[in-house]
Amino acid sequence: MDDLNGKVALVTGASVGIGRAIAEGLAKVGVDLAVNYFQHQAEAEEVCASIRTLGRRALAVQADVSKSAEVERLVKTVEESLGTVEILVNNAGIARVQPLAEIREEDWDELITVNLKSAFLVTQRVVPGMRARHWGRIINVSSVAAHIGGVVGPHYAASKAGMLGLTHSYANLLVREGITANSIAPALVYTQMVASNPRARADLIPVGRFGKVEEVADVAVMLAGNGYITGQTINVDGGWYMT
Repeated sequence: MDDLNGKVALVTGASVGIGRAIAEGLAKVGVDLAVNYFQHQAEAEEVCASIRTLGRRALAVQADVSKSAEVERLVKTVEESLGTVEILVNNAGIARVQPLAEIREEDWDELITVNLKSAFLVTQRVVPGMRARHWGRIINVSSVAAHIGGVVGPHYAASKAGMLGLTHSYANLLVREGITANSIAPALVYTQMVASNPRARADLIPVGRFGKVEEVADVAVMLAGNGYITGQTINVDGGWYMT
């Protein structure tokens, strides 16, 4: 495993849930963190305070990562305050539970933009810095919905499936430059998103319980430190989808 002490990570959507757990997990192994958030400023500042108690630097930056101008501002702020982004975790995303017949074109567009386009925009912006250093880690938080459809809807499933293709392409293009790209596909990890979804039930999961955010964070930390795993999807889903 690579020594991650002193590396700089950007985690999008890191103020709550899985993103927060990944940010704090990386801080525990010596990583400095840029905590991106869209709406939850107080929570983002709490995450930064938690990270600083571990002796690491932390910066909360508000930005809508589905918009290129805001991505540019976000990454420039991180570079000026913490340094070049070496570990990127594309975690920002939304879910909208809707009956199939009620999914509109604008719902489709919003989920594809927020969940998938954002990962492309942020990755494109930070990759040049990784290439210059010949070291980088791209970690995309997808979903079991990419494999089985999930419990949200086809717009969500398509956005998360797109992240897998994005991962494969970056992994293939950057494999000789010390940069890895991998995906994590969680299922029914207990967050506010799952708690507010009436279709999400623990009995859907073979292990019989919801996942914990820390169980996803453990995988993200492992991928950040491993330079031999690339182009892979790690399923953290309690056995729901088996490869």
